[in-house]
Amino acid sequence: MRSLISNSKSSRFNACTRAHQLAALALVVFTFLITRLLDHTVGQFQSCRLDSYSSVDQNGNSKSFAYRTYSGRLNLKVYVYDEDEIEGLRLLLYGRHGNISAENCVKGQWGTQVKLHRLFLQSSIRTRKKEEADFFFVPSYVKCVRMMGGLNDKEINQTYVKVLSQMPYFRLSGGRNHIFVFPSGAGAHLFKSWAMHINRSIILTPEGDRTDKRDTSAFNTWKDIIIPGNVEDGMTLDTPKLVKPLPLSRRKFLANYLGRAQGKAGRLQLIELAKRFPDKLECPELKFSGPDKLGRAEYFQHLGNAKFCLAPRGESSWTLRFYESFFVECVPVILSDRVELPFQDAVDYSKISIKWPSTRIGTQLLDYLNSIPDKAVEEMISRGRTMRCLWVYAPETDPCSAFSAILWELQKKLRQFHQSAETFWLHNGSVVNSDLVEFGKWTS
Repeated sequence: MRSLISNSKSSRFNACTRAHQLAALALVVFTFLITRLLDHTVGQFQSCRLDSYSSVDQNGNSKSFAYRTYSGRLNLKVYVYDEDEIEGLRLLLYGRHGNISAENCVKGQWGTQVKLHRLFLQSSIRTRKKEEADFFFVPSYVKCVRMMGGLNDKEINQTYVKVLSQMPYFRLSGGRNHIFVFPSGAGAHLFKSWAMHINRSIILTPEGDRTDKRDTSAFNTWKDIIIPGNVEDGMTLDTPKLVKPLPLSRRKFLANYLGRAQGKAGRLQLIELAKRFPDKLECPELKFSGPDKLGRAEYFQHLGNAKFCLAPRGESSWTLRFYESFFVECVPVILSDRVELPFQDAVDYSKISIKWPSTRIGTQLLDYLNSIPDKAVEEMISRGRTMRCLWVYAPETDPCSAFSAILWELQKKLRQFHQSAETFWLHNGSVVNSDLVEFGKWTS
């Protein structure tokens, strides 16, 4: 009897064990199949995303860069001050008589001051509520206004100081979350008292160094952002292009420099070098005003008639020719030792350009450039073609543009600043000024 019971239990136990084993095996198979199915689905989804960003747009620019470097979701809000919101702000935009237009200011290499203002106004990250803003954009066309006689240096300085004194959120953070654009070689020095008033603010500028003319540079690598200069829209946006790049075999010169001497040593050396080697180096005497002024198309035709476009420093370290060269597809040769280039976390400039010591401008430079095989030149041009979308001031809907890259650079700097020399707080958490007035009641 015990034997029968024992055998019965053993049989039930073995049957149960086999059932568990079969169930476990089925679970493993099911899990494997589901995992493979999910992997395949995710792979297809990722492939779709990559394909959508790796496509080549109508201008021949690869969009894969934007996906690889500036990917994810932007999570920031920017408040743009209205021109009528603060007394004096219109002066920085249109001059003392209000007769300088944005259309005049958007032209030329300093047009970034207008383009960035317009792009921030149209951006999806713009907020109309100051209390939820991460950053505050202060619009100003001050370089253009100064060049056109709308304000002098003293008036610019006084106007900025007056405008800033009326911004409670600027005072709350000590200006740390406020953004200013200074589009020329002078950088923030256009505002003479910048060191006293906006030395903590974020400055967008193409100029990273002015220590050759001043004791200090207004550019700070930790907070400020180098931006590209404003390249002619006819070369960056229009289809067909203002000028089409020439094949290397049809280019007349090894290298060129298009610009005025301005009494600068490097430029003067290039002009003299061109006189000695006119078949290799073109440095034409260009007219930028008067009846013999070079037209836009003629300028870019000249620029694109060489394998290498030389970019020496002028009044300051940065030069627009560096950016222009990518759109006529010549290799830029930087002859400016202190130059700062934009988006250096993302772009390997050694793959798309050459930087040569400005102290060695001479036959050694021409010999070196002449020694580079056309295949290597073509490769550098090809890589530059995929990067040049970063010099184009297009809306953020374009995954690769100067504006999109600037937004991602701003996101890296995102942090909360609610403390300055003017802020104090009480036991209940309320923020007050030195007169114990609560923040919401601050006026001037």
